[in-house]
Amino acid sequence: MLTPHDWVPNNSRLPVVIYRHALVPDSGDLAAAFEILFDNNGWPPQWRDGIFDYHHFHSTAHEVLGIAAGAAEVIVGGPGGRVVSLSAGDALLLPAGTGHCLQSFERHFKVVGGYPAGQQWDIRRDALTPDELAAMQALPFPATDPVDGAHGPVVENWLTAV
Repeated sequence: MLTPHDWVPNNSRLPVVIYRHALVPDSGDLAAAFEILFDNNGWPPQWRDGIFDYHHFHSTAHEVLGIAAGAAEVIVGGPGGRVVSLSAGDALLLPAGTGHCLQSFERHFKVVGGYPAGQQWDIRRDALTPDELAAMQALPFPATDPVDGAHGPVVENWLTAV
C-alpha cells in the first residue's frame, strides 16, 4: 500500500502487486507469452517497450507490466519511493495513480504493458485536480487478475477493497 506522496496520488485503497516468476524466464518468447496471458485475462496488451525514466503515473487506467527480457530497478510511489528489483518473467501490477520510474536496467530490458479492457492510459507528471482524483478513484475494478485470471490479488484483494 502506498500513501500519497507530493504530487503523486498513489492509491490508498489498492496495493501494488509483484508477481515473481509469473512466467518461467527461459521459456521462449516472454513478450508474446505475456501478451497472450494478459489478453486471456481481460487485460489487453497495448505496447512493448521499456519503462519511462521519469516519474509519472496513470490516472485513467490500472496497469500491468510484464518483464519480457532483462532486469531493472523501478521506483514505485513517486520521487523518494520504494525501489523494486524486477527481472524477466516477473510482472508488476500498478493501481491507477501509482507513481513509477525506471531507475536502472541491464541487458535488453523489454516490457509488455496491459490495461483492463475499456480503460485507456494517460501519462501524468503533475498533481490531479479534485475532479480528476475523484474520477481516478471511481475507476472500475477489473473482474479478473491479469496473471491468475479468476483468482489472484485483483480478485482476492482489489475487489474486496470496494
